[in-house]
Amino acid sequence: MRARPAGVHMRAALLAALAAALIGCSSGRPTSGVSSSGGSSRFIGAALPAGVGARDFTLSDEAGRRVSLASYRGAVTIVAFLYSTCGGECAVIAQQIRGALDQLPKGVAALLVSADPAADTHAHVASFLAATSLAGRVRYLTGSERVLRPVWRAYDVPPASSPSPRFARATPLVLIDRAGRERVLFQLEALTPEALAHDVGVLLREKP
Repeated sequence: MRARPAGVHMRAALLAALAAALIGCSSGRPTSGVSSSGGSSRFIGAALPAGVGARDFTLSDEAGRRVSLASYRGAVTIVAFLYSTCGGECAVIAQQIRGALDQLPKGVAALLVSADPAADTHAHVASFLAATSLAGRVRYLTGSERVLRPVWRAYDVPPASSPSPRFARATPLVLIDRAGRERVLFQLEALTPEALAHDVGVLLREKP
């Protein structure tokens, strides 16, 4: 075969390099979050390992009705841990949830689980829900410390006796998908109504 001129080889190499650069640019768009394993994620919050089933629990809501997490299977569920007297930080978490619910369709469940049942008297809980405009929009779940302690352990909830800002920074908010799996973890520094609504929306768009 007749050898190609050197200029032809150079142009071919340049075109190949340009194509590779364009492909690299198209695949380098920033992702919305980082998974717990360090990979990219569709979520803004921290993506949890796939297939982890949410630990079930049964507690009583603010009206004294028994509520189990398993009863929400088939719905995307927000689960947050706080207590009604912890100060402004817990109110901020509650307000971020309220802001996300304002942006989301009906059918998204939100459960607030007590991190301090001694503080969460009926009057304190009612006052907290009214102050954060969440009365009738979420269920505030309480129980005895004996019943709650294994739930706290299962979800890595820090002791409520921690100083209030430290507790609020470390306490988790977990998104559970319709199959009952833990999918996304938020802590206070990453929690905004927009981020929370975005990640719930991703779960809502998944096929059951």
